[in-house]
Amino acid sequence: MTTFPVVFESSGALLAGRVHRAGDDLLERQPAVLVTGSWLTVKEQMADRYAAELAARGYTAVTFDFTGWGESGGEPRQFELPSRKIADIVAAARFVSSLSFVRPGGLGYVGVCASAQYALAAIAAGAPIASFAGIAGWFHDTESVAPFYGGLDGVRDRLGRAAAALAAFHRDRTVVTVPAYEAGNDRAGMFLELDYYANPARGAVPSWRNEMAEASWLPWLTFDGLSAAGAVSVPALFVHSDGCVFPSHIERLRSRLRGPVEVVWGEGTQIDFYDQPAQVSFAVEALDAHFAATLQA
Repeated sequence: MTTFPVVFESSGALLAGRVHRAGDDLLERQPAVLVTGSWLTVKEQMADRYAAELAARGYTAVTFDFTGWGESGGEPRQFELPSRKIADIVAAARFVSSLSFVRPGGLGYVGVCASAQYALAAIAAGAPIASFAGIAGWFHDTESVAPFYGGLDGVRDRLGRAAAALAAFHRDRTVVTVPAYEAGNDRAGMFLELDYYANPARGAVPSWRNEMAEASWLPWLTFDGLSAAGAVSVPALFVHSDGCVFPSHIERLRSRLRGPVEVVWGEGTQIDFYDQPAQVSFAVEALDAHFAATLQA
């Protein structure tokens, strides 16, 4: 396996990426796939896990940190801003499509958890992505996401905190942060027991900064991750299970997407699909079959 860093620009910020390939022959053109992970994460978490598996199967897999996250530039830091992430995906797709060691004929995209909804929006916005796949895809709107945060009262409370944090940023550029993950802490981005984010052997890796800009609640809680589907016609794959978030949304997406759709139903919880061998292997088998059929030879 060969990995090496790359850098590209998105809206004036320099973004840090990593290429994953089997072998070190840069003259061999391979099919290319972009891979991104969940909200509040960096490339070294679930994205690199899937990239390594796809590289072993002959794909050039590229991961990257979004603007304001990880090794990438951009301010404010740790801000979950869907519109910014969507623009980054468009920029990343154009960059990877320009690489001389990737095969012409189309770029694939794998979005794990929340980045799947951003990728659909990026495709609708014109990102040069020829084939899409969502793994345990998180696609929400305000109505569906509210129960995670105590209903509409919890949403209003978080929007109020976010508005105060945004005012502080406008006043003197202070970025008010809360933990990205802390079990039992109502102010944290994720407050349920989630071993992936607590365990250094899983997602609590040194490169991950466990912080979220509190202003993130404003765009996160009001984002519509389902509405872009009607403008997307590329082939799509959804790997999901009853134990993943919003299982009923997969059928809603299937009915709205304009291109061919395949759904592969497995077993396991949401975070099992981030890194557990059984779920990752199950997903990668489906990804390989999907991209072999939908990326031009």
